[in-house]
Amino acid sequence: MPPPDTFLTGATGFIGGTLLRRLVADGRRVAALVRTPEAADAVRVLGAVPVRGDLREPDSLLDGMEGCPVVFHAAGVNAFCLRDPLEMMRVNIEGSVNVVRAAAGAGAARVVYTSSAAAIGEAAGTVGSEHSPHRGSYHTWYERSKHEAEVAVLAEAARLGVEVVSVNPSSVQGPGRRSGTARILIGYLGGKLRFAVDTTLSIVFIDDCVEGHLRAETGGVPGERYLLNGSVLTVREAIELLGEISGIRHRVRYLPGWTVRAAGAVVGGAARLLRRDPAPFCGEMARALVHGHTYDGSRATRELGLRYTDLRTALEETVAWLRTEGLAP
Repeated sequence: MPPPDTFLTGATGFIGGTLLRRLVADGRRVAALVRTPEAADAVRVLGAVPVRGDLREPDSLLDGMEGCPVVFHAAGVNAFCLRDPLEMMRVNIEGSVNVVRAAAGAGAARVVYTSSAAAIGEAAGTVGSEHSPHRGSYHTWYERSKHEAEVAVLAEAARLGVEVVSVNPSSVQGPGRRSGTARILIGYLGGKLRFAVDTTLSIVFIDDCVEGHLRAETGGVPGERYLLNGSVLTVREAIELLGEISGIRHRVRYLPGWTVRAAGAVVGGAARLLRRDPAPFCGEMARALVHGHTYDGSRATRELGLRYTDLRTALEETVAWLRTEGLAP
């Protein structure tokens, strides 16, 4: 059997798992980084060769990358309301720098790094783009970890002479996602979403996100980043469209920003007193929701040729998948 030609981290995650399926379908031979026997079994079923290792163990990364000209780094921690966010910071920042160093040692020709639109740090009321000046402050620890990781990754790549292209997806939605902002969809369809924040959402469909990664591999400029975002809409508009598609109608009350911030402070404070980790809601989550996000994903279209899926089509596929999984009536 020929050796792997592609190394992938994060293969058991939402983006990484979908990317793995696409790579295998395209005939690629993938070595996937795993930490547990269960993860090894999962990627093996999907057609990848499991490689035991850890982002915090550079030697394990180097061994897995040997002979792979392309590395996709999609692993990371995405969490909010943690009592101690330092481990997330270490994984997202130090782990990503370790991937670049290992790629340099293994002689990989290119690394495609899954950053985040949260790394853009656009000011309130502005449209975020690849060239937006960072506001200089952070709403969440996750946002800080991804911004600092991207800066560190691109700097280390330039120092070592490694080709790294960064892709910055906005909120990724579609079949396979059960957590995060997908809970808004699940909550509404199940009749449990009674209150929502009247804010702005930026969404990219999972298939478009994966396609953006592949196009960044072949056409992205080293040292550059590409925002992946297909749609911008308000929560009101999203829920209205969701109702049209699903045929399910529930009344949702929309909360002003000050009440959301107050609720985040109260719930987050109570969780800290009870030593709950993570809290169901907290101040940093409230800040991110109230800020909202409007992103411009047109550079990926202009320079990489990425075409975004129509939002209605994307939501129809998502609702159909949620129903087959028993997550929606």
